[in-house]
Amino acid sequence: MAFFQPLLTPPVHCSLTLFLFFLVVVPLLPPAAPMPLHEVYSPRLAYRGPVIPVSNLVKFLERLQVVALNSFGKLDFDLKYYVDLSLKFDLNSTERAFDALSRSSNGSVPVEDLKSFISEYFDSAGTDMVYSDPVDFVPRPQGFLPKVENAEVRAWALEIHNYWKNLSRKVSDDIIHRPDAHTLLPLPMPCIIPGARFREVYYWDSYWIIRGLLASKMYDTAKGIVINLISMIDEFGHVLNGARAYYTNRSQPPLLSSMVYDIYLRTGDLEFVRNSLPALIKEHMFWNSGFHSVTVRKAPGGNHSLSRYYAMWNEPRPESSLLDEKLASKFVNNYDKQRLYRELASAAESGWDFSSRWMRDHTDLSTLATTSILPVDLNVFILKMELDISNLARAVGDFCLAYKFLEASLVRKKTINSIFWNSEKGQWLDYWLDNGSHKGVHAWDARSQNKNIYASNFIPLWIESFYNDSIQMKKVLKSLRKSGLLCNAGIATSTINSGEQWDFPNGWAPIQHMIIEGLARSELKEARVLAEDMAVRWLRTNYVAYKKTGYMHEKYDVQKCGDFGAGGEYVPQTGFGWSNGVVLAFLEEFGWPEDQNIDC
Repeated sequence: MAFFQPLLTPPVHCSLTLFLFFLVVVPLLPPAAPMPLHEVYSPRLAYRGPVIPVSNLVKFLERLQVVALNSFGKLDFDLKYYVDLSLKFDLNSTERAFDALSRSSNGSVPVEDLKSFISEYFDSAGTDMVYSDPVDFVPRPQGFLPKVENAEVRAWALEIHNYWKNLSRKVSDDIIHRPDAHTLLPLPMPCIIPGARFREVYYWDSYWIIRGLLASKMYDTAKGIVINLISMIDEFGHVLNGARAYYTNRSQPPLLSSMVYDIYLRTGDLEFVRNSLPALIKEHMFWNSGFHSVTVRKAPGGNHSLSRYYAMWNEPRPESSLLDEKLASKFVNNYDKQRLYRELASAAESGWDFSSRWMRDHTDLSTLATTSILPVDLNVFILKMELDISNLARAVGDFCLAYKFLEASLVRKKTINSIFWNSEKGQWLDYWLDNGSHKGVHAWDARSQNKNIYASNFIPLWIESFYNDSIQMKKVLKSLRKSGLLCNAGIATSTINSGEQWDFPNGWAPIQHMIIEGLARSELKEARVLAEDMAVRWLRTNYVAYKKTGYMHEKYDVQKCGDFGAGGEYVPQTGFGWSNGVVLAFLEEFGWPEDQNIDC
């Protein structure tokens, strides 16, 4: 869009004046200032920062984790399974029975005794979510993927469409009647889960699941997912990483406004928009206040307010507790251990858990410094949130609110280009805070930009504010081609092979979608051509891997068509919500010609 010079203060007669303002000045608008920082920085604030405690049930299940690992051994051991168990009886009687089990000197329990105890006192992980038949699912939706002409590709797309039935869940009745017996949260609506070990709703996964649901014409299911996420804001003040009691201390990339906006574009449901706006405003405040908010001063522009990831937690993550403890064992004092635990949880909040992007030493995960980094993509997501809120407010006639968030978006766009943009590289680069603090005002230093190449350096392309800037877009397009990220089977997450899953050679559906969708919407023909080329590569690798394995995968190895990804702290997962959603979104956008081969 062509940005106008904003008024310095809102008009006095807000509703009428701004109605005319938006009608005349911003007829085709595409899809409050942060709190000031007054505290003096202390190097131990990361250690002494906010902590949201977990429930007594979660603490007990962590004890069970330790005994289970000592007793069963490491083969195929998934820590998350144990914190997903549900109690058959009350916690006190379960703990008494657990404490009464005979133990060896290393704390282990005879295998058969432990198996019997778990069977008697717990329901299996995943049983707290039961199958739910989606009310809006039809096997062959009318108008489904009209651009897909190839029969083989259409058959595959319908199989992926059918996965929505397989992944559809609702909370069990027992959760409603005995919420304290479960770590799963009592969500009000049915939902779509990612799949495999991810048995619950996850925040940013839900955006791409919704994109797929919209392609499948499942608008009611998509709205239900949003209602579930809003219920978290109502309960906790932010959308949780996932719908578990052990996730209450962190969020994930904030894409709720994108979900609401995309659903509105398909349905025109203004009541849905009205009901969603208060939660979106509350989420905007969450990401622009307190420990998430940082100020950077750069002459001549003055102070710039940005956001970072910061988990409200400084202990091992319950779903990965023993892994975190092992990593922290190299540190002697409690301060260093708790600092690392917060960095681990904050990296999980970023969605990129884990990546060399957050590490001071790419070979050592214990050097994570997530809270010391101002991420490009997070601030782009917040810019999009501001544009979405402005558009949605305008749709329901709240022109004062629309104006306020349009103003905020203009300021943030300027900030993103001022702090992150590197003209020499033609990329937006993450910024390292000079003293690791979020407090006080940081003086901008070009040397603090992270010069390594990550796919996140190109996420601003997803936002119209950037992909419509043809001069900047030409530089970015040239840089992207030379970056080393464009591979045979998709866009790599980075150019560093660290062994972590959010690094080379893995490619992830969300990254492909944001970059490719931005390229496709550019006015530059060469950008649109590149978008289609990369979409075809991604669709092919998904298809071939599906035919080889029978599954859609969480991530893919972009070096070779048809290979799924690896690395990280758990085995590769199948299912898979956001991969399914992006395939359907790409097929809806680009189609597939009848005579074009889908094999590698």
